[in-house]
Amino acid sequence: MRAADAGPGARLGSPTSEAGASAKVGTGLPAVAAVLACAAAASAGGQTLDSGDTAWVTMASVLVLFMTIPGLALFYAGLVRATSVLSVLLQCFAIACIVSVLWLVAGYSLAFGETVSLVVGDLGKAFYAGIGERSLIGTIPESIFATFQMTFAVIAPALVVGAFVERMRLSAVLLFAGAWSLLVYAPVAHWVWGGGWLGQLGMLDYAGGSVVHVTAGTAALVGAVVLGPRAGFPQRVQPPHSMVLALVGAAMLWVGWFGFNGGSALAANGDATMSIVVTHVSAAVGALVWMALEWMRRGKPTVFGAAVGMVAGLASITPASGFVGPGGALVMGIGGSLMCFLVTGFLKNTLRIDDSLDVFPVHAVGGGLGTIFAAVFASNALGVFAGQHDVNVVDQLGVQAIGVLSVASYTAAVTLVILKVVGAMVSNRVTAAEEAAGLDLVSLGERGYVLSEETGTGAGGSDESEPPAREALDPGPGGASS
Repeated sequence: MRAADAGPGARLGSPTSEAGASAKVGTGLPAVAAVLACAAAASAGGQTLDSGDTAWVTMASVLVLFMTIPGLALFYAGLVRATSVLSVLLQCFAIACIVSVLWLVAGYSLAFGETVSLVVGDLGKAFYAGIGERSLIGTIPESIFATFQMTFAVIAPALVVGAFVERMRLSAVLLFAGAWSLLVYAPVAHWVWGGGWLGQLGMLDYAGGSVVHVTAGTAALVGAVVLGPRAGFPQRVQPPHSMVLALVGAAMLWVGWFGFNGGSALAANGDATMSIVVTHVSAAVGALVWMALEWMRRGKPTVFGAAVGMVAGLASITPASGFVGPGGALVMGIGGSLMCFLVTGFLKNTLRIDDSLDVFPVHAVGGGLGTIFAAVFASNALGVFAGQHDVNVVDQLGVQAIGVLSVASYTAAVTLVILKVVGAMVSNRVTAAEEAAGLDLVSLGERGYVLSEETGTGAGGSDESEPPAREALDPGPGGASS
């Protein structure tokens, strides 16, 4: 997320001249130096709090947290069996809790503290040390900047859960999420936004294509391989129990994404509003492309396909949302959705990897592709498809590729180590019998749905209420078993 006008994540100088313009910095300037410069300016009276900027970033923080709880939680919960709906809801809820606490303790400092060899922040800001009511990052309080960044740290490990729903123990999920947030998310955020080596190199990532989506998607793929497939995959898996919940959750993600991308301007200005415009365009066309592909492939679209196509469009535009125009966003949404659709089918049907809710193809592929596309569509020399900056496309493509590959490689290696360590501590996967019974009763001793007060049964009410497994209608992209 670009601290567009001052502070962490400084990228290309914005072409606008609106609030905060005096603090804009160019590519290559250490973000930490920008933070310190802003703090010094503020203490000298050179930078003052802007109430409009503060109000917008506060609202954006609410929107991004809303994406995880309840948005992502409902989206994932609708896509699992009725006997595991509560477990997925609680996993997202509990991850929000544990990552929020760890962000206060050390995560924020590791991501945005003074750089140590351009790799990670020091612990100078642990427990929000030095952050007071008058501490500013640009024109907003550092307290709300830290909170906004926290909401990104929360959603990243929550996204990973979708790859291995219904088969990982709650204790393992929480241990993994806590360790991953400190050992993967925080360092990568520092590399790109906090003054680290990728920021120095000039990598463009406005709102998290690499920091959130590539990390989460790559970790999801590793998790799916390590834990193995669901029972019966790919021929016999239970279809989603409630596409109603899934679509409601997806709609919440779409709305919340305006805060995700628009809030990354850290100001209420033209950068923020254009980011919202391109976000909406890419989401809309992404959904339409996925529906069209399903229509051609299987004769009819699905609710699942529309929702996942929307997310693919959103993941694809995220890293470029502060650099491109509406025309570029249209192309990125089309290309991102198409590529994610193809990779989804390849992963399930050819590689036989059970990434249950398509986290890798949608987030890693979409976010990675969008990060690469940012080098092209940020250019102001493309006519109706032009972006906002004078960019050397060839050079920038090289930087973007280095960034995506480095983030993916580091994430894969550290995620594998974390999963192995956690597995040695508590055992990652539930037993076959526990998986068949559903994680609501096994992990929580509760049921998501009790439709009969006398018998205590119904959808999700007990083991016996679960319908027998049946052949998946369409195990490919957008199929019921996806």
